[in-house]
Amino acid sequence: MLICLSLSSRFNWSELIPLRLWGRTLGLQTENSQFLLEGMPFRIFGGSMHYFRVPREYWEDRMLKMKACGLNTLTTYVPWNLHEQERGKFDFSQNLDLEAFLSLAAKNGLWVILRPGPYICSEWDLGGLPSWLLQDPEMQLRTTYKGFTEAVDAYFDHLMPIVVPLQASTIHYPPRPQYKKGGPIIAVQVENEYGSYAKDPNYMTYVKMALLNRGIVELLMTSDNKNGLSFGLVEGALATVNFQKLEPGLLKYLDTVQRGQPKMVMEYWTGWFDNWGGPHYVFDADEMVNTVASILKLGASINLYMFHGGTNFGFMNGALEADEYKSDVTSYDYDAVLTEAGDYTSKFFKLRQLFSMIIGQPLPLPPVIESKASYGAILLHQYISLWDVLPSLLQPIKSEFPINMENLHLNDSSGQSYGYVLYETVIFGGGHLHSRDHVRDRAQVFVNTMYVGELDYNTVELSLPEGQGFRQLRLLVENRGRVNYGLALNEQRKGLIGDVFLNKTPLRNFKIYSLEMKPGFMKSLRHIAGWSAVPDYFVGPAFFRGRLWIEHQPQDTFLKLQGWEKGVVFVNGQNLGRYWKIGPQETLYLPGPWLWKGSNEIVIFEERTAGRIIQSVDIPYLGRTQYVD
Repeated sequence: MLICLSLSSRFNWSELIPLRLWGRTLGLQTENSQFLLEGMPFRIFGGSMHYFRVPREYWEDRMLKMKACGLNTLTTYVPWNLHEQERGKFDFSQNLDLEAFLSLAAKNGLWVILRPGPYICSEWDLGGLPSWLLQDPEMQLRTTYKGFTEAVDAYFDHLMPIVVPLQASTIHYPPRPQYKKGGPIIAVQVENEYGSYAKDPNYMTYVKMALLNRGIVELLMTSDNKNGLSFGLVEGALATVNFQKLEPGLLKYLDTVQRGQPKMVMEYWTGWFDNWGGPHYVFDADEMVNTVASILKLGASINLYMFHGGTNFGFMNGALEADEYKSDVTSYDYDAVLTEAGDYTSKFFKLRQLFSMIIGQPLPLPPVIESKASYGAILLHQYISLWDVLPSLLQPIKSEFPINMENLHLNDSSGQSYGYVLYETVIFGGGHLHSRDHVRDRAQVFVNTMYVGELDYNTVELSLPEGQGFRQLRLLVENRGRVNYGLALNEQRKGLIGDVFLNKTPLRNFKIYSLEMKPGFMKSLRHIAGWSAVPDYFVGPAFFRGRLWIEHQPQDTFLKLQGWEKGVVFVNGQNLGRYWKIGPQETLYLPGPWLWKGSNEIVIFEERTAGRIIQSVDIPYLGRTQYVD
């Protein structure tokens, strides 16, 4: 800590904030192994927060907490698969209003490092790439394959006009009127961890030029772990490194790939993410802050990944596929500096103490924490079976062969991205059902409405009971989340990706129902006839609904689904995400701004065993903990 104190006079950046640097023209530069901001020595004290994982109403609160911790820079990814959910239709509104997010960062005195991808990893479905790219059977993601670069170009043509005027430098490009003296963006990352993929030696140059040709003038960076560092370089971009444990010589290793440049840790992992069926990972606070201190002592800049993780709302979680497929949980708490709900942790106060000593100036007071509510038990008093919903709300696609989710003729030919698909065909008799490992990712199997079992990566065959006459065979297939990291990105098609066999004969003549559970579907579900009182015992798949009445101003709360098995929760039409009794996560975060004073509708899609109530509690439970090795 004495080392940190000795740096205090050097790093008084009270004037180096976006709205005070009127007339600036230079932005962030590198010189003699250090960063310069408008010609003055500068260290990046950054923190990651993703606008798409945090309710818009809370953006500013989290930014103020960044400032109170001593940070001067915010980093964020940009998720292509949210901004262009259907090919050619772009959305930068409401919680996806990137311009508003970046403007708010500037207002609150934070510089921005933008990480626009097109691939972002981030434990996010397909690493942020739109699933409709996989309609092309020859698609080669993250390469210069024409089908991929044409899609990236079209996306960047819409994204960059938003980004370019918000750059800090004004010497090369006229900013927007409200940023007459420049915006908050001081650096832009070229792709993301490409050294761990490295399938095309021309790809990084393509992405770099795609940025430059559309007006990006700020400092370019790359980001890789140690093993991928030398394979992810591109000329003209500063290489940065990602890690959690500071191995001896790791930062010096940067000098072997680029000499005389400032050192930066783009992702210092403050915690870790969780998978369904595993533990809730935590990373020791003292070890974390001591490593941060060591990094700073070595003269490097740092970005805390994550400062605030937020939530994988909806169906947007990613997955891992190493030895086996493992999907990520809904919470992206990450054991980060702030909790999933934005509360302080011991990491926050330890880091605040460290950064305040380095900066040598009083830090803003931490904002007051908003209290959480416990609204008690909520009765789910009505239900409707999925089988009763089908004829009323869904028109099937008829096909001789099974069709994977992405290639269903839906959404202006963009296919289905998320949720469930029901495959229905007619069989005569029973016998041996075999998936040939063509189920992605998990199928519940029914004969008529009778549950028979499940097919997934580990279970590829079932015995179907014999019966009289023709019967319906139904496979309800869930996309549990596409892999977001590694070499298997091109193989992330979901649903049935090939033939399923009964007694060695491939099944044919399907009715295929898309169950994306988009807002329009959920609204129609509200008005459908057939809702009835929940019996004492009922087995899904079915939708259940109830009401939460709130007397006063709504507050954040957490929904505990004890007694329920597996499914999805919607509150006032907002998809909170998945729950699963195998854990580790046992509560779903429900932000206060998504609740209304008065009556609030709660709808649960339960795949199997339903409870009668859910509990609204004021404390989250993310599961049994295990320290990161």
